Amino acid sequence: MNLDYTPEQRAFRAEVRTWMEANVPSGPLPSFDLTREGFEAHRDWERKLNEGRWGMVTWPEAYGGRGLDLIRWLIFEEEYYRAGAPVRVNQNGIFLLGPTMMEFGTDDQKARFLPRMAAGDDVWAQAWSEPGAGSDLAGVRATATRDGDEYVLNGQKIWSTRAVFADWAFGLFREPGSERHKGMSLVLFPLDAPGVTRRPIARMDGEMVFAEIFLDNVRVPVADRLGEEGQGWHVCMATAGFERGLMLRSPARYQVAASKLIALYEANKDSTPASVIERVAQGWMDADAYALTIYAMASRLAGGGTIGPEASTNKIFWSELDIELHRTALDILGDRAELMPAAPDRGDAGDWLDGHIFALAGPIYAGSNEIQRNIIAERMLGLPRG
Repeated sequence: MNLDYTPEQRAFRAEVRTWMEANVPSGPLPSFDLTREGFEAHRDWERKLNEGRWGMVTWPEAYGGRGLDLIRWLIFEEEYYRAGAPVRVNQNGIFLLGPTMMEFGTDDQKARFLPRMAAGDDVWAQAWSEPGAGSDLAGVRATATRDGDEYVLNGQKIWSTRAVFADWAFGLFREPGSERHKGMSLVLFPLDAPGVTRRPIARMDGEMVFAEIFLDNVRVPVADRLGEEGQGWHVCMATAGFERGLMLRSPARYQVAASKLIALYEANKDSTPASVIERVAQGWMDADAYALTIYAMASRLAGGGTIGPEASTNKIFWSELDIELHRTALDILGDRAELMPAAPDRGDAGDWLDGHIFALAGPIYAGSNEIQRNIIAERMLGLPRG
C-alpha cells in the first residue's frame, strides 16, 4: 500500500473541503431520532449532498454516485468529519444495503432503489434482530412464505435502527420449517405496507433510536428479494462485512474524536493527572492504526479481494476504541462531564458524556463482541468450537 496521496487524490480532497465549507450547516440539526421534523431536516441534508453528487461517491454515476474508488471514499469521509457535517440518517441504506445491492442485486433493483437511496428519498432501516435472535442471526424465526409471485411475511423484528421514521426496511426471513443457516432470504419491504406495525423503543434519554416491527401477513413481490432464494445467510454475511469491517464506522470518526481529546487534554492538563497523557496518546495512535488498517483493506478490495472474517477484528477494535476515547475524556473533565448543557460551569464539556453513553452500545450492535471473538477463534485461528 502506497501511503502517499496522488495529485489527483489531493485535488479531490480540496474539492470536498471547499464544498463542505460552503454547504455544511452552521449549527447542529435537530435530532433525527426525536421528532419527524428532525428526521426530515436530515433527509434534506441528504438531498443537498445528492445535489453535489456526494450522496455515495463510490457508486456509479447512473445510481447517483461518482464512480470513485474506496481510497477517495476514505478521503471524503475524512473531510466530512473534519467539517462537522451531520450524521447520515440513511447510513443503513448507503453504507450497508447499498454495497450489498451492488453485489447481489439485479439491474432492475439497482435502478429502482439506489438513486432514491443516494438522494435520501428512501431512508432504510435494518430489520434483522428478533427477540431471542440478536447477535445469533441464524436463530431468526420470522417467515417468508412463497405464494406465487409474492412472499407473505410474518413475525417480529426488534432493535431496528431508524425504523420509527424510515421508509423501507431490509429483513432476514426464513422459509417455514427451515432451520439455522438454511432456507433464509433477505427481503426488502416498505414500512407503510398493510400489515406492518411499528412500535418505537425509547432510549434512556427519550430518543427513539429503535423500533419493534410486527409483520402480519405482509405481502411483498418476490422481485424485492435480494439475492437468490434461500441464500439470505450468505447475502447477510456480506452486509455484515461492510457493517463491521469497513463502511459503517469510518476511521475519520475516531481520528476526529482523538484530535478533540488531545485538545481537551491541552486545555485541562494543569488539573489532570500526568498519567492520563499516556491514555490520550494511546487513543491517538489507536485511531491512526485503525485508519491505516482500513486503508489497507480498501487497497486489497480495489485489487479484487473480499472482506472476510477479519471484519470481526475491526468491529471489536473500533467499538472498544470508541469507549476508551470517551472514557478518557470523562476522566479529564471530572464532575463537569455530568453538567447539563445550560450549566454556567460546563465549559468545554461538549458532548463527551452523550458520546460515551452511545459508545457503550458499540460492543453489542453489529454483532456482539463475544460473538465476534468466536468468529475470530473459529474462522481465522482454526480453533475448535467450544
